[in-house]
Amino acid sequence: MTDLLWHLLTQPPGAPGSARARYAAAMALHGAGALTWRELEAYREATAFDAQDPACVLQDRGLRPPVARPLAAAALLALLLAEIDRYLATRAGPGIAEVRGALAPAFQAAIRPGTNPPNLVAETCLPAALAALERDDPALARAIAAAAPHLGWTGYDAYDPSAIGPVFPRSHAFGSLVGAAAPVAARDFDLGLFLIAPRVLYRDHAHAAPELYVPLTGPHRWRFAPGAAFRERPAHGPVWNPPHRPHAIVTGDVPFLAIFAWTRDVEAPAYVIPAPDWAAYEA
Repeated sequence: MTDLLWHLLTQPPGAPGSARARYAAAMALHGAGALTWRELEAYREATAFDAQDPACVLQDRGLRPPVARPLAAAALLALLLAEIDRYLATRAGPGIAEVRGALAPAFQAAIRPGTNPPNLVAETCLPAALAALERDDPALARAIAAAAPHLGWTGYDAYDPSAIGPVFPRSHAFGSLVGAAAPVAARDFDLGLFLIAPRVLYRDHAHAAPELYVPLTGPHRWRFAPGAAFRERPAHGPVWNPPHRPHAIVTGDVPFLAIFAWTRDVEAPAYVIPAPDWAAYEA
């Protein structure tokens, strides 16, 4: 916990809410005897503006700024979990409260970082997606970047290959953070990050699991009936799919990166629903 507090204390200024987060970490470290009262006062003064660098305030008072400390994998995953919950708390819409309620026990669970075998989609697409997210939510973008090597990126392999088509299987990856085989264990609940390469059709499909998507990049195009017109949706607009609701995505020029959650029936596989216009989008 102490390492995580030092990490929060030394994050770059500028992100919305970062000044308050640094001051909260400073108060906790002061309570533990790791910061002096004069150092704590410097962080209190720097809470006025997120863009104000507390290192400058410390130096003006003749105090030495703290040095950033590297975090272990478990701490990086814990930080990502906290950032995702913080981000979801700023969204509104169906499914948000349900997902946050199911996520709450994860904060008391042990974190077991796994191995991360090479994944070409994550390696090639995640940097561009995070560069886009950095403009809107730097803290979440940095937390994802730091924890990404420990998320075990892989592809969803439950589809019939002849139904899902040749493009999507090699153009997507997901990394579960909370779930049966994820770093944070959970029963009948799955939450993590979903990534699709630019200009890819994710064919019409559905599943028994209720599903929340919160796209962190955009715009991308969506539809909720096979063969219907696709409609553009911006980043940060939650999409709630009730059980067995058809949905399809055509990604835009920036890689699709989203928080995803399946809130129950996670063992029931997704299935493809035929549509007459796939060839036009996969040409």
